[in-house]
Amino acid sequence: MAFDPNTKLDPGEVRDVRGSGFGIGGRGLAIGGGGGIGVVLLIVYLLLGGNPANLGGGAAAPDVTYPGTNLSQDCQTGADANTKDECRVVGYVDSVQKYWSGEFSNRGKQYQPAQTVLFTGQIDTGCGTATTEVGPFYCPADKQVYLDLGFFDQLKTQFGAKGGSLAEGYVVAHEYGHHVQDLLGNLSSNSSQQGATGQSVRTELQADCYAGVWANHATSTGYLQQLTQADINDALDAAAAVGDDRIQKEFQGHVNPETWTHGSSAQRQRWFTTGYQTGDMTACDTFHASTL
Repeated sequence: MAFDPNTKLDPGEVRDVRGSGFGIGGRGLAIGGGGGIGVVLLIVYLLLGGNPANLGGGAAAPDVTYPGTNLSQDCQTGADANTKDECRVVGYVDSVQKYWSGEFSNRGKQYQPAQTVLFTGQIDTGCGTATTEVGPFYCPADKQVYLDLGFFDQLKTQFGAKGGSLAEGYVVAHEYGHHVQDLLGNLSSNSSQQGATGQSVRTELQADCYAGVWANHATSTGYLQQLTQADINDALDAAAAVGDDRIQKEFQGHVNPETWTHGSSAQRQRWFTTGYQTGDMTACDTFHASTL
């Protein structure tokens, strides 16, 4: 997956606080695997956008900059996105938000942009203190996406994904899928309900579907060159890598659907594909779907 090298990026949609040390030594993140899932699954409790709304209050990260990194200078064009990790995230955030802004406008609604915050170690958010171990997540309290770029390596080394640029785009688009849910009033506290057909899984699968909808329209946003089937396969592979059943089988030795929070590999791939093939957000009504 490549960005149009001549397209202009808007780095103002991403805030880089890596290396600031903000939040180190703060209050710990209150998460639990549930149902005996084990320590490894703590990492994926919020993986790819789990709703941390029940973690309690906390301060949002301040405006500080990672030493040696200036996104406004380093991430100006699609050529930068093709060569630098942080600029690639900027490009995906720009593309995703341009799509949803237009989609909301077409439906007579107003899209509220959300920043992505790049961090390392630990950070205080509107949803409480988070560490890098929880993976990428969206915080509805401060309406920001939080991401440690090291997660993309973790996808490959720990969860067995092949990687690829659109695998990263899928992660970003999934998080903004939660932001879309939040703006539409579909990101409720009931999303903590576990189980293969519970609210949590339905919430996550809808975000996967919204990621697929964006992928369908990604090229038309002007940031990305034409997607190939290989690109889509990379996104599907990433979705499968973080399926509850695959993670439980790998690290726990058995599968327990009663403790699922994000959905199986097959479910995650199915709903991303639904969004990608239809390009229509109305096809993503996982909350009323009889079959997930």
